Amino acid sequence: MRLLNTKTLQIVEFLGRNIPEYVILSHTWGDEEVIFQDVQQSKVSEKKGYAKIQGFCKKAAEDGFQYGWVDTCCIDKTSSAELSEAINSMYNWYKGSRICYAYLADFEMTVGGVGDHYRGFIASRWWSRGWTLQELLAPETVEFYDSNWNEVGTKLSLQDQIAEITGIDRRILGGADPFGVNVAVRMSWAAQRETTRIEDQAYCLMGLFRVNMPLLYGEGKRAFLRLQEEIMRIREDYTLFVCGLGISRPQQGLLRGVSAVYRS
Repeated sequence: MRLLNTKTLQIVEFLGRNIPEYVILSHTWGDEEVIFQDVQQSKVSEKKGYAKIQGFCKKAAEDGFQYGWVDTCCIDKTSSAELSEAINSMYNWYKGSRICYAYLADFEMTVGGVGDHYRGFIASRWWSRGWTLQELLAPETVEFYDSNWNEVGTKLSLQDQIAEITGIDRRILGGADPFGVNVAVRMSWAAQRETTRIEDQAYCLMGLFRVNMPLLYGEGKRAFLRLQEEIMRIREDYTLFVCGLGISRPQQGLLRGVSAVYRS
């Protein structure tokens, strides 16, 4: 696992269990994000995304953390093997963080609290992205920040608002294990969320269902079918077939076949 030194903005690699405490960033991608190669070549300040990285590291250092993790620059996405390992590990990486900073780049809070800015808060793109679902659920502590790094609140203090926005039960937001909730309910949490690539509609949910599978960009909707098959392999939960989850009749038939094999 690679981590970003919050003081020097240099990337350090840690192997095995020798991983220090770290904070982690949850955000939506914008123009000119800082990537792994930029950090390696000391070109971070040339990108628009540098301000976000700088703000994240400044906040982490103020909170007493030497290391942080950011998906844009801590993964070498030119390596398909590394990208696959990272996405399969992502849920656990967020879960293992001390704090997750959820950065809402398109929301600015001026005078007052969330109550005075609720419309702007719920309109943030952060709430509609597929990847941010696991980033909300996996960490024990999530702190929300606006575009100027002003603290908006936490997953706990904003529990009522988040439950209304996402449809996620308050008990889950309060720390109850999401794996205890049936498949249909967990799928419903992602129903209105979007990803840039079709395959990521499945890949962003792997951690939420404790599923691991290889990444095959280019397979299109087949990725979601593979996700459903893997879910049925580890948990025989027929709520997967509830109407409204975007599962076609042919897919339902195939999955029933898969289920029958694993019952026999």
